[in-house]
Amino acid sequence: MKKRQADTIQRLFEPESFAVIGASQDPAKIGHKIFRNILSGGYRGRLYPVSPAGGEILGHKAHKAIEDIDDAIDQATIVIPAKFVIDAVKSCAKKGVKHVQIITSGFSEVGNNAEEHEIVDIASAAGMRVLGPNIFGLYSASSSLNSTFSATSIMPGNVAILTQSGALGIAMIGKTAVDNIGLSTIVSIGNKCDIDEADLLEYLIPQEQTKVILIYVEGVKNGERLIEALKRTTAVKPVVVIKSGRSKRGAMAAASHTGSLAGSDDIFDAIMRQCGVLRAESLEEAFNWCKFLSTSPAPKGDRSVIVTNGGGIGVMATDASEKFGIELFDDQPTLKEVFGPATTSFGSTKNPVDITGGANSADYDLALSAPAHSEFMDATMALYCETATFDSENLAPMIRKTYETHRAAGKPITYAIVGGESVEKAISALKKDNIPVFSDVYQAVSCLGMSY
Repeated sequence: MKKRQADTIQRLFEPESFAVIGASQDPAKIGHKIFRNILSGGYRGRLYPVSPAGGEILGHKAHKAIEDIDDAIDQATIVIPAKFVIDAVKSCAKKGVKHVQIITSGFSEVGNNAEEHEIVDIASAAGMRVLGPNIFGLYSASSSLNSTFSATSIMPGNVAILTQSGALGIAMIGKTAVDNIGLSTIVSIGNKCDIDEADLLEYLIPQEQTKVILIYVEGVKNGERLIEALKRTTAVKPVVVIKSGRSKRGAMAAASHTGSLAGSDDIFDAIMRQCGVLRAESLEEAFNWCKFLSTSPAPKGDRSVIVTNGGGIGVMATDASEKFGIELFDDQPTLKEVFGPATTSFGSTKNPVDITGGANSADYDLALSAPAHSEFMDATMALYCETATFDSENLAPMIRKTYETHRAAGKPITYAIVGGESVEKAISALKKDNIPVFSDVYQAVSCLGMSY
């Protein structure tokens, strides 16, 4: 059964032929934007615009109806007014389309449940699956398919995003571009009249390109299926969840947004913990975790070490380590042996290892290279407070070098560096190279904590 579901859902991500019902010659129309994005995204399948006006759209002959296309259609996206959607679904069913995306809103999210149920009945009778309604589309790196109406191009990579909110999903695409996060897929789920998170996870569990999955959810319709799918997914790869509708008013807002009931947040939180899901409090936290988990090796053990040039920031990292379940390595003879050469007489080789405010880039290089080469240490948290004695022009090169040293050793390292303008510029430049550098200690430590 699970194999059949995975095989069935594969065509959603890897269609060999695609039709846009509601494609338009008008650049201001969503149907035009979607068709243009599919073309410019390099989709490798066969593409057909469908428009009652006929003619030509971006160099492609427009068919007046999907039945007029002399080809089998794996997938169609419907972007026409709500009152015409049911007829379009009937046409797709008659044509033998395997999947339909319904971009159009105006269904259960506004109380129009009857027509949404009718869509599902028509599709089910024809063996057709429905994504939506009330969505922005889908991107799949495996087929270079960008059937969204996002204004931002999407960079292929290893993070999959499933989002119940369309507008937030579009914003996420923009944020991934700014944060240099590549996507294996982003799917807008919307009202979930048929296809839901559990269906999509069937495809993503074995998909090698996807290293981590981010889910934004407002409400759950089929809890048992989702729980079972999440447990199987987290046994293979990390899943990060953001759930809105935690408050009473938020739950009411979620119900009016996608027609989903948010349910008890305490119960949801407990279930996610049982499923091994990582629950983020904010978009920034979720994206930090996803980027770190998709680009850094997992620690081989639980022996972590903090290296700092300031006692206060070291204490903060110690507190954060306890909060995020990170075990600090406490074998003092080994710590002294490993870090002694990089620590002055007035420093400390206890964990956190304090190489003091007088440390320069060479001192940091020595201190941060040591745990990478030590067989007794599995992960490192590197902290830096800006000082007058540090040769600041060497800060970014030092971080790049020590990061590569840890990657070569197959060990994760995360950095928290605090200071003024020069430090912020270094953070910005290093993040573009996917180096896990943060201006906040808790952000840096939480990323490592999520990898255990």
